[in-house]
Order: sequence, then structure tokens, then C-alpha cells
Amino acid sequence: MRTPSESTTGSRPPRTGGPGGRDSRGPGGGHGRPRDRRVYHRRKVCRFCTDSSIKMSYKDVDTLRYFVTERGKIIPRRITGNCALHQRALTVEIKRARNIALLPFMVTES
Repeated sequence: MRTPSESTTGSRPPRTGGPGGRDSRGPGGGHGRPRDRRVYHRRKVCRFCTDSSIKMSYKDVDTLRYFVTERGKIIPRRITGNCALHQRALTVEIKRARNIALLPFMVTES
């Protein structure tokens, strides 16, 4: 009979490491990319903040098409790099252009 102070695991060593008791550093562990290496990503900047000559207008369809996918969806600012202020204004202009049929709401494949 076991006493309460004895371990219920028997002769097994105590668990170490992360989930499942696996240690990510050691023989056979730690697969993947090393954590200490940083990949440099170029910071995306807002086109409208840097170049004041670009005007945002629902009539300028060529500028608006740059921020819309081929399916007609608005590209998010984390991809385009727009600031929050200009992304909101751009969304309004795209919706205006859609309402007067300058841009499609969605493109169906045919």
C-alpha cells in the first residue's frame, strides 16, 4: 500500500517541458525555425499620408481598384498599409462608387 507522500507515478521521472510532457529543446525536439532569428519585414506606409497628391474620390476608379480584390472585396489595412483614418475614408469612397455602379459589389465567375 502507498502512503500519501509517495508518488503515484512509480519509477517514472517527473514530467518536464510543455504540453504532453515533451521538452522542446533536446534530442529530437525543437523542430522548426530557431526563435532567436528575427525576419525583417518592411513597414508598410499609408499611400495617402506619404503622397498628398493622391486624392481619394469615388470618381477615381483606378485608384480605388488598387484597394479592392478581383472578387470585389475591400482589402484590409494590415495588407495595404493604410492608416486607420484613410482606410475608413477609403471604405466610404469604395461604397459610394459601388452604389453608383462604378465598382462592382462582387464579381461572379462565368
